[in-house]
Amino acid sequence: MSPTASEKEFSVYVVELMQSLGPVSAKAMFGGYGIFLNGLMFGLIADSVLYLKIDQQTEDDFTSKGLEPFTYSKKGKEFKMSYYQAPEEVLEDSDEMHHWAAKAYNAALRAAEKK
Repeated sequence: MSPTASEKEFSVYVVELMQSLGPVSAKAMFGGYGIFLNGLMFGLIADSVLYLKIDQQTEDDFTSKGLEPFTYSKKGKEFKMSYYQAPEEVLEDSDEMHHWAAKAYNAALRAAEKK
């Protein structure tokens, strides 16, 4: 399944907002987009919703705002990934986007160090 035209447009917008972090890019994956910086995936777009990488250090920042995890179903089972919905304000404020995207990128860095 390919991303829709509106999802592609949304991914371009998100990537533009994240450029203060560095050369962020989007790659089409699984009907959505993975968001990458320096080869690390730290965000994803599914159904035109931005999700950001979390870990133990940052999960409370997301859950305290009532944000939902990215989940998917496979063979009747639901799986939760370590990505949570981004706060709405990140889509309207480049400083907020930088703040939250940096949290997600740092979580991805910590995860990569563990491997």
